[in-house]
Amino acid sequence: MTTEPTSTLHNADGGRGDGGRGDGGGGSQTLERGLLVLQVVADAPGATAAEVTARAGLHRSIVHRLLVSLERTGYVERDAAGRYRVGRTLTTLADRSRPRLHPVAEPILRALAVDLDATASLVEVVAGAAVTTVVAEPPTDGPRFSYRLGNRDPLDRGAGGLAALASGPAAPDEPARVAEIRASGVVTTHAELNPGAYGIAAPVPDLRDVRAAVAVITSRPEVAERAESLVREAARRIAEVVRG
Repeated sequence: MTTEPTSTLHNADGGRGDGGRGDGGGGSQTLERGLLVLQVVADAPGATAAEVTARAGLHRSIVHRLLVSLERTGYVERDAAGRYRVGRTLTTLADRSRPRLHPVAEPILRALAVDLDATASLVEVVAGAAVTTVVAEPPTDGPRFSYRLGNRDPLDRGAGGLAALASGPAAPDEPARVAEIRASGVVTTHAELNPGAYGIAAPVPDLRDVRAAVAVITSRPEVAERAESLVREAARRIAEVVRG
């Protein structure tokens, strides 16, 4: 979404504006400006500081200070390219008013792990990395690839990170493969992160302020082939329940 915010806090010189409450109506101009900047980031994920400044209509020094505070408290996140997105603090608050992603994902991932006899996980984009936030192991014994909770991988290779990027809107700096994954709804990789490992992942579509994917890792090519449709369906079900 690229629409301009409708707030009246548009004085580039930091003047009163309606948010200044010069009429004695009370309230906090700093708070309102911070909320405006947060809304701009939410409406234009991937915006640079300069783009946030232009959309907010505030002086760049004011926007800089607000972005620093919002990033420090986790309300926004900045990637290596200096682009801002809504952070985990805000999404955690939002989760409290709707079905939460992790509890919804856990039973679906457990069923997927049992069905494929392979490790299934939820991967989210967090602070410029693909982070494993939920893990489900199959009940059988034996050697297999697995992921630990909190595992961090790059976003530009490996099925989980690529699919998680594909769950969100297109960004100008995203890897070329992401658009293809967004269109197909699933990706399979081989030995991109771990020698001999197949990664199969599907974007969890249309989540508000969260980019996530369902991922499976296995050493068996026949499991990888069968997993594509099942992983895509698991991602669809998670999104459906979370959206309510």
